[in-house]
Order: sequence, then structure tokens, then C-alpha cells
Amino acid sequence: MINVLFLCARNDARSQMAEGFARARPRPDAQISSAGNERSAVHPMAIKVMAEVGIDIATQKSRALAELSDQPLDLVVDLGGRANTSPLLPGRPDWIRWNLADPDAVKGESDTVLRTFRETRDRIRALVEDFFEKGYFAAFVESRARTHSILNSISDGVMVTDTDGRIMYFNQAAEIITGYPAAAVLNHPSTKVFPEAVVTKRGEAGGATLEAVARKVEIAARGGERRLVLCRTAPMLGSAGRAVGAYHSFQDVRRDRTIERLVAEGTGYAGIIGRDDKMIELFEMIRELADTQVPVLIQGESGTGKELVATAIHQEGPRKNKHFVPVNCGALPEALLESELFGHVRGAFTGAIRDKKGRFELADGGTIFLDEIGDITPAMQVKLLRVVQEGTFERVGSEETLKVDVRIISATNKDVAVEIMEGRFREDLFYRLSVVPLVLPALRERKRDIPLLVEHLLTGIVRGTRREGLRVSPAALDLFIAHDWPGNVREMQNWLQFALVKCHGAEILPEHLPPGRKANPPTEQPSRRRKLTVPLVRDALRRAGGNKLEAARDLGVSRATLYRFLEESGITD
Repeated sequence: MINVLFLCARNDARSQMAEGFARARPRPDAQISSAGNERSAVHPMAIKVMAEVGIDIATQKSRALAELSDQPLDLVVDLGGRANTSPLLPGRPDWIRWNLADPDAVKGESDTVLRTFRETRDRIRALVEDFFEKGYFAAFVESRARTHSILNSISDGVMVTDTDGRIMYFNQAAEIITGYPAAAVLNHPSTKVFPEAVVTKRGEAGGATLEAVARKVEIAARGGERRLVLCRTAPMLGSAGRAVGAYHSFQDVRRDRTIERLVAEGTGYAGIIGRDDKMIELFEMIRELADTQVPVLIQGESGTGKELVATAIHQEGPRKNKHFVPVNCGALPEALLESELFGHVRGAFTGAIRDKKGRFELADGGTIFLDEIGDITPAMQVKLLRVVQEGTFERVGSEETLKVDVRIISATNKDVAVEIMEGRFREDLFYRLSVVPLVLPALRERKRDIPLLVEHLLTGIVRGTRREGLRVSPAALDLFIAHDWPGNVREMQNWLQFALVKCHGAEILPEHLPPGRKANPPTEQPSRRRKLTVPLVRDALRRAGGNKLEAARDLGVSRATLYRFLEESGITD
């Protein structure tokens, strides 16, 4: 919906007639109004001449510029009579000027005045018809949409303020960083989010000039959270070269390094593909963990990339030049796992024809990754607890105690809390392994990454074959996005490999995907569903910055369920 405002200095007959002609040709994509410096009654002569062409404007509402804070404007059509510089208005709309003389300024006989009003009316009718019927409005809509798309696709927050510090524009990234929707801050003082120091004035208020500055400032995010942002402020100059406002771009400093690396990598971070907010949070956690030596327990569903994350933590840290040694604990029986982890000496058991180093020895100075740690037996848990606590162990069949310096990263797809409650996992081992727990999002929780992952995986699958250049059709990609992915990335690889066999052309179509899997919309996960309470929902909304879709995902319920609960409980923000 495009919000069009017809403007005159006094909201006189010109803007009122223009509003009447625009409203007389209903458009579902346009909302029409008129305004001026002050509220004024609909001009009686304008009512008379518009009635002559069958348009009744007697009931039109007259508004003043000060009353335009209810929603942002997209286009202002100035019909003349403004001597001062055009003000910044909510939404920072584009301007068109038609420069028509004020018919009310004509003095003389009533016939002369009436003829002047009729001439102005006919001129306005022609301008309005041309604008809406000859492609100008359609071109404006397309241009405005493109501009909004660009401003909303960048990761920096963008805010525009007038010389009084009122917010006139607020892009999508600004909403995400601050937690405030644009509608909640437009036409409000910037101090609602930013400290006064972010807008620096010099000179008198009427002709203030604004210094171009870059500084780190602490903002008050919605819900009271304090966030540090790097804000760059530059003046916005009007046609007369005087400051009419300021342009502010800002970044969340906490994510600066992650964003830089994302840009450097092109599609992800440390070899992990993803640009969803959940993944950016994960990347930031990886960066922080890489600088420490504490044990990490990675939890997540099968196929979410736990080993990739473990590798990234190792590669980004000080042990990156040492060995990274993975062990799949769930793939080996206890006897073989003990030998695999700790090694053995010759003769320790049938087939032990020589001494063998275990994985802990091989990882000395580096990192060992214990995958599927939730599958090891209680007896093996006791032996593992010792090496985690003390860094010492004996090879199978040996009495010599060995000591190693190893960072331990473990992973499981099981609910460890349930395993502990039911006696299958030692609580003391859990706390030793899980100094820092890391939970990976399932693929269904980061749908934005699906097109990126599809492209990345397909490129890897066809590399070096005669199928390079194969792509996924938009219809097939829609099915990828709609699927719930219980098997996560591993299942997606299976789909693509299946499609590679079925597809003999240059494009993967819906019929090339695995049978029986073409209509699987996201559903609520029973294992994640929980009873909603007001504190629980408020907390989820706070974490999601007011985004109800993200809050529903966090709570493990559908958006419809969350909306129903909000309505029944009376929660309005």
C-alpha cells in the first residue's frame, strides 16, 4: 500500500481537490489524504466546482502536518504555496511538485473567481489522471519497492532524524538491532532508542548544522536490554544547503567480527553455511569458544553439523596447527572403543600384535572430538571421567600412566537431561564435558538458509562430473523450503543425490525428488511443544525482539497457536 499525501501550505482548495479526484478513481494499492501546515475547513468554492463534475468533497477530513504520525508516507505531491524548505516527514517520502497558483488568491467579481477555480480544478484533474493512468504511479511504486528492498536487505540499521531529533525513517535491520518496530518509533524522539549524544547540533535550532561523526554508543533496546552499537551520523542537507536532518547507520558491535568473516567467506563462517540470525549467533559463540580451552558439549539433532562446529572451534583457536581427532563413540562396542580411545600394548588381547596409540595420544596438544557421547556405557563413562578430570589414562594391557594435553569437544543427539534422569548417563561426567553447552538449530528452524544450502550441496555433489551447471528449479526449491527436514542437512544431501539420478536435464524439477516427500509442511514438534504461560510467552517475545514468528519457533508451537494464546491472554506487546 502506497500512502500518497497531497500538500498545500494551508491545505487549501488545491490539495483538497486533488484528494477528491484521486479518491474518485479507487486504487487498492494507494491510500490518499491531504494536509497543510494547519487544519482548515474544506474550501466552499472547491466543494462547488467539484460538485459540478460529480465529486462530493464536502465530507473530506482536513489534517495538519503535525497529525501525520499515525503511519509513514511514501509520496508527497506538493501543489504549491510552500515558501520554506520541505520538511522531513514520517517514512521520509519522495516529493513531486506541481506548482499551481492558489485560486483563492484571485480577487474580483464572483464570476472571475469561479472561472479561476474551474481552471485550477481542470488542471488538477488532468495531472491526477496522467499520474495514475499513464504509468507514472506504477513506475513510482516499482522504484519505491526497489529502494525499500535495498535498504531492508543491508545488515546495518538505518535511521533518519529531522533537526528536532524525531525519527523519520527506520529500516528492517534497525528494527532487528533495537527490537523496536518502525511503527513504534516513527515521529518519536530518537532518545527513545539512542542517547542524545548521537545527534550533535551546532547553531540555532532553526538552521542547525549537524556534524558528521562516528562513535560507539549504548542504546536501550526494547525490553530494557542495553546494546553497544557503532553509529555513523552524517548531515542531510536541503535544497538551500541547510541541514534538514541527519542520516544514521549503525551496527551491533558484538557481531562486527562475525559479519566481517561472513563477508570474507562469502556464504558462511569457518566452513559452515548459513546466514540466518540463529546461525550468526552460533558463529559468534564459536568465535568466543575458540579463544578458550574449556570442554564443550554440542547438542543437536542428527544431521545438523555437529562435527563441522567442533572442527570450526578447533580451527579458529590456538590449537589449529595441532591434530583434530574425531571418534564416533556410538559406532564401536565397549572393548573396541576403549582401545580406540586409550590405545593398547602388544598381547593385550587376541589380535593385538603390536603397540598402538589411542586417539587421546594422537590428539596430544590438539583437540579430540567425541561424537555420540550419549551412547557410551556406564563403565566407559567412569574411565572417560578420569581422563577428562586429570588428563591421565593407561593403554589397555599396560600399567604405565600416560598424561596428555587435549581439549575435549563432545556431541550428542540425545536429550542428556533425560539420560541422566533415567540413570544412563553420569551427572558428574555431564558437568565435566558440558562446561559450555552449545545447541545447534535444526534446519526447520532456519528456513532462510535452505536455498543457500541447496546451492552449496548441489555444487559439491556435481563438482568434477559432467553435470556441473545443474540447478534446482523454483518449483522444486519451494518443496525444499516447505519440507520439515527431520534428517536435517544429511536428508537434504539424500534428496539431491536421488534427484541427480532421476534428472537427465539441466534443471531438477519436483518430479525428480524422492517419492512421498513432496508435500510435508512444517508442523509443531511434539517433543518441543510445551504448555504456554504468560511469563513464558513474554520472555520468548522479548528474546525475539517482538517477532512473533521467531517467538513461536522458540516456543515450539505454530504461529497460529501463539496468536490464539496472545488473543486469549490479552498480551498486546
